[in-house]
Formats: sequence, structure tokens, C-alpha cells
Amino acid sequence: MDLVRNSLGIGRKPALLLVDMIRGFTDPACPLGSQCESVVAANVALLAAFHQRRLPVFFTTVVYHNTDQAMVFRQRVPALNILTPESDWVQIDRRLQCLPGDVLLEKQWASAFHGTDLDSQLRAREVDSLVVTGLTTSGCVRATVIDGLQYDYRVVVASEAVGDRNPSAHAANLHDMNAKYADVVSLETVLDMLCESGR
Repeated sequence: MDLVRNSLGIGRKPALLLVDMIRGFTDPACPLGSQCESVVAANVALLAAFHQRRLPVFFTTVVYHNTDQAMVFRQRVPALNILTPESDWVQIDRRLQCLPGDVLLEKQWASAFHGTDLDSQLRAREVDSLVVTGLTTSGCVRATVIDGLQYDYRVVVASEAVGDRNPSAHAANLHDMNAKYADVVSLETVLDMLCESGR
């Protein structure tokens, strides 16, 4: 049985955090990739809404510069070793518009917070809540959502804007995140939240 919890929604100044919407994950030709056109489309819509309102936007990518970074993670998932600085797989999907002022953050582990300065960058922009999207639901999205809560941000997940290679894992993790860590709502609901708040 799920615990009783409150829906918090977005705060006064939300940021959009697109987790690993890179070619390596959005292109099924890559060993790490999957068919996720609908996820990309939902991210395009959210990105346009945040850009229109001049709200902070953060992208993450995964890049390994040397063999010492995230050694155990890469031993468990050897396909990660293709994510090197010179690889096109680490580039943001070309369908997503990264504008001047948007932040591109490199990471090596699952969470966008772990080993990065994401929290300090969010605090500098007076961000109080996060809309988290991206790939994959059961991996880097979930890890980022949990850390977002642990850093005391309200967290919202747009369900159509996240995806996973495993549909069962996708559904189970959406349920679990909604039960404990975040408000998992539809894309339309997130867009309505932005409109209703006057953003």
C-alpha cells in the first residue's frame, strides 16, 4: 500500500531538467538507444514552453574522459564506454533546441546531481522546483528525481517526456516515484501548471 502523500506541483521558479536526451539514448542505432520519438516530441513541447517563459533550462549528457571515471558503473554496463568526448553519441538530440543561456552539464554517474555542481547552479538562479524529463525512467531519471527531493526541490515528472527500454520498468518506476519522491503528471498538466501560475 502506498503512503499518504501531498502533491506539491511546481514552485515560484521552476527549472526544466532534461536528463540525457542525447543521441546515444535517442537513436536506436546506438547500443544504448531506443525508439523514443514520442518522448523527444514531449521534450520539444516542454522546452518551447520554458524558453517562451524565460525559465532556466538544464541539459545533461554523459561523457567519460578517462578510464578512471565511474569504473564500476562502466564495468557493469560496458556499452557506456562509447560515450567519449569525440563521439557524436554524447551530443544533445538535434531535435531539441539548446539556446544561449541554457546549461549543458556533463555527468558520469546516474544522477545529474552526483559529482556535478548542479545544485549550486540551481541555487544561483533561485530555482525552487524541477520538471524532470529524459532517459531512462528506471535509471538516470529516477536517480535525479530522488536526489532532487533530497536537495529539497519540489520535483515534477512529465510522464510522456520520460522513457525506458523496458516498458515494465518504466511503469513501475513512474508509480514508485509518484508514491514517494515526485508528482508524476501528464505533459498537459505540466503545461497547465506553467500557464496557471502566470509563467
